[in-house]
Amino acid sequence: MRVRLEDVARTAGVSPKTVSRVLNDEANVTDATRQRVRAAMEAMDYRPNPSARSLAGKRSFLIAMLYDNNDNPASTYLAEIQDGVLEACDAHRYSMMVRPLRMRDADFIRRFDALISDHHPDGVVLTPPITDYAPLLKRLRERDVPYASVSPLRRGKTVGVTMDEQRAARAIVEHLLGLGHRRIAHVLGIADHGASRWRLAGYRDAMAAAGLPEDPSLVVQGAFTFGSGVEAARQLFSLPERPTAVFAANDDMATGVMWAAGEYGLKVPHDLSVCGFDDTPLSRQLWPALTTVEQPSREMGKIAAEQLLSVLRGHGTGRLVQVPFSLQIRGSTAIAP
Repeated sequence: MRVRLEDVARTAGVSPKTVSRVLNDEANVTDATRQRVRAAMEAMDYRPNPSARSLAGKRSFLIAMLYDNNDNPASTYLAEIQDGVLEACDAHRYSMMVRPLRMRDADFIRRFDALISDHHPDGVVLTPPITDYAPLLKRLRERDVPYASVSPLRRGKTVGVTMDEQRAARAIVEHLLGLGHRRIAHVLGIADHGASRWRLAGYRDAMAAAGLPEDPSLVVQGAFTFGSGVEAARQLFSLPERPTAVFAANDDMATGVMWAAGEYGLKVPHDLSVCGFDDTPLSRQLWPALTTVEQPSREMGKIAAEQLLSVLRGHGTGRLVQVPFSLQIRGSTAIAP
């Protein structure tokens, strides 16, 4: 037989209303009572009825994570963010839906409106580049839909999570400079991503601090995909004087650079040092393993969702949390030839 809310209340020695308050993370419940109710739910394997819970609380208990599937839909970065959002939702008994929306489509806002009207999510988590899409942010405010942002370009009073990507990019280019490299190329990400701008700015900061003038031929456009990394590398390797090191704006493109290096007969890191950004599982599966910046993507997804849930549960206004980065120095970088 299905365990009812009243059964949990009887076991925990509290009223059904108190169990409901614990389920909905409401205030006016002591920590001791909250722990006793949760222990009873766990022991009895209680699963609340989502429909009844929604009707009683006038909420859907649903969080929507939005992403732009024009931008590398198979991205490990997005998958890790999704895992983090799901972890936070599970911890607070919220459901989660993941929805792709194409920023370049003329009906973007209509499709967003349909999502809100059809599914009634209590809030949404935005991922780059949707994070900074002005028409969507305007529509969210108009419809009074709470949201949290992952790596927003415009920070201010934004709720969500970020990392100092400019400083991280500067640090990894300084690593290459410390190895004696001077012709260091940079493969850019998608132009309208905040990440692309910050990582380019960090590259420029490090090169300028080393007294090296920027060579426009060494800065090549990419698209955060393996294929764009291959094409960018081919362009760089065709220069009269090729670079001795390449900093790609993410691991997928860095992998493409390493693949193209093999195509040109270049050995990594003997002939060419390569580094990326994000520290995806792929970076540790390559040979040689990729030097990269560790961006805790899963943790960032979890934090963004937790900040949003804090707002939804009335526990605060939410804030923009900054997470630390670290360099992962591996076998793909070495002393300049």
